[in-house]
Amino acid sequence: MASILAFAGSNSSTSINFKLVQYTVSLVEDHVIHLKDMAQHPFPMYSADRQREDGFSQAMVEFREEVAWADGIILSVNEHNGNPSAYFKNLMDWLSRMDRKFVDGVPVMLMSASGGKRGGKGSLEVCMDLLPRFGAQIISHFSLAGFHENFDESGILDPTLKEEHKKALDSFLGSLH
Repeated sequence: MASILAFAGSNSSTSINFKLVQYTVSLVEDHVIHLKDMAQHPFPMYSADRQREDGFSQAMVEFREEVAWADGIILSVNEHNGNPSAYFKNLMDWLSRMDRKFVDGVPVMLMSASGGKRGGKGSLEVCMDLLPRFGAQIISHFSLAGFHENFDESGILDPTLKEEHKKALDSFLGSLH
């Protein structure tokens, strides 16, 4: 039984990416899931001056411990102007300053969702390049375009997208020890 940390790269209380993460973990059986709502976890904006003067916040230290605890990560990144949100980039900046290889060897299922036709693919592509720099192993990825048309409280509505999501999840789960 593996321990999975699941979260969205968004701090919005109405995050569609968090909804996708919630749906995804609802399909997981026989693993310990720690679902983290990042809207409940504000972090200061990273700066070298702040780090030098204040060090790392207790909240950031605790989040780093959760990442270290995980045998795998399910992550859905939001997109702002074709890139990951400033919130997610800030999170990566803090974590990488604590430990450059903070996800060394950790399997990741990387997703993105958006209301538009591209499904947050710009952010997804940036993160597929960014996370391995910190040691992550991107096992699978999934993009959900047209979120408001293709998703409701029961989950993914489009049969093709639902099957793509299932394959990505199965691949990720199959990689866990």
